[in-house]
Amino acid sequence: MKGNSTTNKITEGAVIVALTVVLNFFKLDLGPEGGSVNLVFIPLMVFALRRGTFWGIGAGLVFGVLKAIIGGGISYGWQSLLLDYAVAYALVGLAGLLPSKPVLSTVFGAAGCLASFVLSGVLIWGQYMPESFYGLTMKNVWVYSLLYNGSFVLCNEIIAAVVIAFFAGKTKLLKV
Repeated sequence: MKGNSTTNKITEGAVIVALTVVLNFFKLDLGPEGGSVNLVFIPLMVFALRRGTFWGIGAGLVFGVLKAIIGGGISYGWQSLLLDYAVAYALVGLAGLLPSKPVLSTVFGAAGCLASFVLSGVLIWGQYMPESFYGLTMKNVWVYSLLYNGSFVLCNEIIAAVVIAFFAGKTKLLKV
């Protein structure tokens, strides 16, 4: 059986999603409003780099749905479920866009996830914007959503980029 067969990709994707679900339970929560620093970007991005954007998006989508169901997801209607979970983690699969430049590629995955979180923050959660955040007076919901969501996505991106840079240079993990 070829290493690049559909069966192999689905099987590897299932293992990656299972690992990501487990890693989701080991996190540093940043507050009651949601958001956490965790390691979930790493396996999703590695899979996207190994198997491509299409498969990475699929694995991210499956993980996002599972996270909403069993990972203690908080939502405000179906729109929030879509943007904060399904779409956000599916877009992590954009890390597969530049497999020859894995560290740069992780930026695409994190940026896609951040875009979905920010859009959700503006459209759905914006009504709960505080008067101040990080010592700054909040008047613009876009700025608030970018600051709030960017704070944990940036941390997760840096962790993923460092780990992927390490493995890209020293192992064949990113190769099929």
